[in-house]
Parts: sequence; C-alpha cells; structure tokens
Amino acid sequence: MKVLLVIMLAYLIGNFSSAYVLGKIIKNTDIRNCGSGNAGATNALRVFGKKIGILAFVFDVLKGVLAIYIGGKILGYDGKLIAGLFSVIGHNWPIFLNFKGGKGIATSFGILLSLHWPTAMISLVFFIVVLVMKRYVSLSSITAAVVAPIVVILIKRPFDKGFVIVTLILAIIAIFKHKANIKRLLEGKEYKIGEKSK
Repeated sequence: MKVLLVIMLAYLIGNFSSAYVLGKIIKNTDIRNCGSGNAGATNALRVFGKKIGILAFVFDVLKGVLAIYIGGKILGYDGKLIAGLFSVIGHNWPIFLNFKGGKGIATSFGILLSLHWPTAMISLVFFIVVLVMKRYVSLSSITAAVVAPIVVILIKRPFDKGFVIVTLILAIIAIFKHKANIKRLLEGKEYKIGEKSK
C-alpha cells in the first residue's frame, strides 16, 4: 500500500509542468504549441527567454527533490528510489497534459542531488563541458544521463544496486525522449543554444 502511495504522489508531483504553468500565467501561451513542442525548461528558455527558462529549470529540479523527500518519509530509502523514478515519469508523461510533457533532465538532476550529490555534480560537469564545446543542450543532456549510472557504479560506496538500476532507467528514458533530437543531430539540423525557435 505504501509503495502504491509513493508511486501516486511522485507521479502527481511530476505532473506539475513548470514550463507549461509559467507559459500560461506569464505569456498566456501553451508551450506545447511552440518551438519543439516539449513542455520542459530547454524549450521554455528557447521560446520564452532566460527568466522563464531558468524558473522552469529550478522548479523542475525541485520536483525531484520534493518527490525524494516525500518518498523517503513514507517508505525510507526504497521510497526515495521509487519516488524519483515516478516523478520523472510524471514529468515526461503527465496525465493532466494528455501525456505530453518534458524530457525529465532537470527533474533527474534534482533526484541525483538528493540521493548522491557527487554523481549529480560530475554529471553536471559533463553537461557543461559538452554544452560549451558543442552548444547542443540535447547532446549535453544525453551525455549527462548516460554518465550518471557509470559514475554511480564507479564511486558510490557501498555498491547500491537499486540506485544503479534507477539511474540506468532514467538514462534509457532520457535517450528515448531525445530520439527526435538525436535524429536532428545526425542530420545537422538540431538547435544550438542561443538560437531562436523557428
């Protein structure tokens, strides 16, 4: 029963789409109809500008932190792992937005910060390095997502099988959600940071 409660609460927390809510309140615009159509911080940055983009990122990170906190209170460490995973699922496939959400990178970062901050920081370094070198947020996000489980395996002690599994699932979800970006990257048509939405 507690597992189901954690799943439901975490999923509902993930359903709070920061980019969508901020776009509606501040710009009276549905972000899903703009730019890439993705209800996430990167598209909010591209479509609405830096202030809304940064706010959306911060709120999305906090969603992951909140889900971990609540999951831990209800079910201990296992609750944290379950809540982290389902908050990302809620963010990516929100029932209240017809399952059309974001890609879960910022929320995943919040999860990593809460569960093992060194993994979060190392993943962030990889994100920043790739972003500076290539200027593709999508490529940076994919890189950070793939690096995270590797870092967990290498530095988290004692070895944490559950955390490894969660980070692997999050990486797979991130790659899946970026499949259109990967196609554009291969075709040389992907947006670079600083470019305006077409």
